[in-house]
Amino acid sequence: MVRIIAIVGMPGSGKSVVASYLKNNGFPIIRFGEIIIREVEKRALPITPHNEQIVREEIRRLYGMDVCAQMAMPLIKSKLLNHQSVIIDGLYSFSEYKTLKQEFSDELLVVAIFTPKALRYERLALRQERPLTLAEAERRDYMEIEKIQKGGSIAMADLTIVNDGSQYELYRSMKDVLARLSPEVVAV
Repeated sequence: MVRIIAIVGMPGSGKSVVASYLKNNGFPIIRFGEIIIREVEKRALPITPHNEQIVREEIRRLYGMDVCAQMAMPLIKSKLLNHQSVIIDGLYSFSEYKTLKQEFSDELLVVAIFTPKALRYERLALRQERPLTLAEAERRDYMEIEKIQKGGSIAMADLTIVNDGSQYELYRSMKDVLARLSPEVVAV
């Protein structure tokens, strides 16, 4: 039985939109990106994409590419004591995927959100929180693929949702995925 749904995708694909939708429908969300933001805050640095990248790369270099999964493991297990399912917003590295898969096996479902690059870049430029220029978005793509191993977790996804339409269409796609998994889990 699926108990953990990990959402993967490149920046601007719609991961956080899906996670927000699920949160609004009663699912607990664990955001791996929050681990990085807490580390940036602990260092008294401004929350910027540049500072997040520096900290993200440093803690992975020091503690391993699966550091976010390792740091989130107690929280995931704690949430599973009180909830039937938990959502992970932003599974990044292939090492994180392997750590979660080893720990949770068939209880883990990885859902990739795919959005064409030009549309992702447009969305990243327009977003309210931490907008990115075209050059910044492209740099972040390369960094996430080359330094964070993001491609592996996307390639290993169990399901892929194409997000090239409206937010409603994305919600509908996610609702359909959840209903196929277990109709009694989802009343969204």
